[in-house]
This record gives sequence, C-alpha cells and structure tokens, in this order.
Amino acid sequence: MSSSRVALAGSTGSIGTQTLDVIAAEPDRFELTALGASGRKLDLLIAQAEAHRPKVVAVADETAAAELTARLPQCEIRAGDGALASLANEAEVVVNGVVGFAGLPVTLATLEAGQRLALANKESLIAAGPVVQRARRTPGAELVPVDSEHCAIHQCLRANDNPSRVERLVLTASGGPFRGRSRAELEAVTIDEALAHPTWSMGPKITVDSSTLMNKGLEVIEANELFGAPAGDHGVGIGFDQIDVVVHPQSIIHSMVEFTDAATIAQLSLPDMRLPIGYALAYPDRSTTPFGRIDWSTLSRLDFEPPDLEAFGCLRLAYAAGRAGETSPAWLNAANEEAVAAFLAGRLRWTQIADVLAAALDLYDGTPATDLETVIDTDQRARRIAGEVIERIAS
Repeated sequence: MSSSRVALAGSTGSIGTQTLDVIAAEPDRFELTALGASGRKLDLLIAQAEAHRPKVVAVADETAAAELTARLPQCEIRAGDGALASLANEAEVVVNGVVGFAGLPVTLATLEAGQRLALANKESLIAAGPVVQRARRTPGAELVPVDSEHCAIHQCLRANDNPSRVERLVLTASGGPFRGRSRAELEAVTIDEALAHPTWSMGPKITVDSSTLMNKGLEVIEANELFGAPAGDHGVGIGFDQIDVVVHPQSIIHSMVEFTDAATIAQLSLPDMRLPIGYALAYPDRSTTPFGRIDWSTLSRLDFEPPDLEAFGCLRLAYAAGRAGETSPAWLNAANEEAVAAFLAGRLRWTQIADVLAAALDLYDGTPATDLETVIDTDQRARRIAGEVIERIAS
C-alpha cells in the first residue's frame, strides 16, 4: 500500500497534536509533507518539525520566519497571510485544524485544488457555507468531516444508498460541565469551571463553546451544510427541522441517523478524537489503529435527555441563525468568538455570552453571502458590533 501525503494546518492545537499521533501510529501509511500553525507556540511547531521532518513548514505570523529559517534549515519556510492555505498544494489530504474563522482560507484552498479536506474547522462551513459549497464542486475535491459528531453521521450514511430514505440526523451532546443546572445556577460560573469538560480534551475556545452548547449549535449549522439541502449532490436533502440534538453524557454514541423505516444507525466508541482523524486520513478505507475501543463488559448504561434551551440559549440562537441563512451564521460565529474571548479575559460572565449573541443577532442586516469578500466584511462588522455590545453589557 502506498503512503498518503498529508499536510496539517493548525499543528500546535488539540486536533493538530492528535493528528500527529495518528500519523506516527501508521508511518508506512501516512507521510507528513507539510505542517503549519499560527506561530503563537513557535517552540512546539519547531519541535514537531524536527520530529516529523516535513518538507514545508508554514506560519501565519510573518515575524516568525527568520527564527524558523534559522532553526529548521532542512525545511522550506513559508510565512504570512497565505502561508497556511498554500499547504493545500503539498499533499493529497489536508487536515484543517485551525481554530476559528482564520481556518476558512485553508478550507477553500484545499477544495479549490481538488484535494481531500479533513475538516476540523467548523467555522469554515458555518461562516461561509455558500462559498464553500461552490468550492466543493471542484473536480476531485472531497470533504470528510473530523468533528466526532459529523464524522459519525458520515459513517452512518454509508450504510444507505438512497438519500431520500434519510429521515433525521441526531447530534449527541455531552451536556458539558453544567448539564442539569438552571440559568440561575449558572450566573456564578467561573472560567476554570467552564474549561473543565467532563469527557473531551479540547482548546479553551471550543471547551467554552461546549459548556454553553454553542459548539452544538454550530454543529447543527455545519450538519445542514455538510449533509442537508445546501450540500446538493453531497447531501441528503434535509433541513433544520430534521436535525435534532440530544444530550448524551457518556459521549459513547457520537451521532445517529434515522431512516424512513424508523431504523436508526449510530456510531459508538470511547471519546477519542484520533478515531475520526484516522477515519478522514484513511477514507474510504479505515485506519488499522483502534483508537477509542470500547470494553463492552464495563459499559453499563447510555443515557439521553433533551437540551435545556432556557439555560443554554446559545443552541436556540444557532438554530435561528441557521434558518435565517446567508451571512447570518457568519454574523453569529463572529459575535460568539468575540464574546468567548471576553469571557476568557474576565470581562463577561458566562451567562452574558448568550446575551451578547442575542443582542448582536438583533442587529444583523441580512447581507447575502454572495462571495468570500462579503463574508469577510460581514465577519468584521459583526465583530465590531459584538465589541460594542460587550462594552455596554460589561460596563
């Protein structure tokens, strides 16, 4: 079996480091040809390059180029705004583990190059869905989701060859660290408490999103883009009314697909992001390393409950933005990034994150998502407005 050439954007984050674990577990199968990151963890990026010896190392921070060149003479160094996106031309599979809106150029460059995109950057589809859908139509382009929920749906859908027989997608949520608490009980939540996820190890922004259920709301929008009517030939033609969320605290069932005959197919494993990463790298085959294997003799129960939309209003707001369509998800995503940053900086209470999003969405102007420039402009305007809302709420 010939090895697949892999490029990794966002190598110093949680997805990036776990991707390197997957590649190291099957070195004869995957060859790391390029890696890149923002540059905020420069020593880690250099250590990764020294350990894995890619041909190309990219960094978004242009000021880091000189140090990388000096310390990694064996690598071609790329730096600046387009450096991470340029990795799309260095591999057959590109893993996009960049956090936030900054990952969009990597997504577009990979699809437009006709390569396989292993997508862990949900903001790409959420903020720029119509633009990404056009890029997905590039000959050879292939999108395999790395988020555990969407990867689970991707796997479940392979059991069915008739899209019209798909009735419902069910995304599972752990419920985060605050499952079962009322809104009143959440008023005094601390940053440390919000960062203490019960089952997953993730970066701070995504962990806070999980605690508010915004992460699940963004995943609902992403599921619609990946598998719903906007995806065209890539999807199964469903809409938001056929995408449900159920709280499943054990995080064993990662998502489910219900068919028209009421049969439901689910993907189960222990919570380990290396499984969906390996799936995306090996697709349409499978990885041979058993990340997330279940010991069935010790699995005693699987619980489910509906989400509390009063206590966790971010999920309700995400459904509203998704149904509004066009640049509304981009507006919501930008406002959320600003609100979470303000919370982590100690400027907002946890419950005020949803307040900021609601106020920002009230000011959404309905701009159509005609092209990338429009999406970028919408993102910038939403951040400005969210900043003003934060100042008002925090004062």
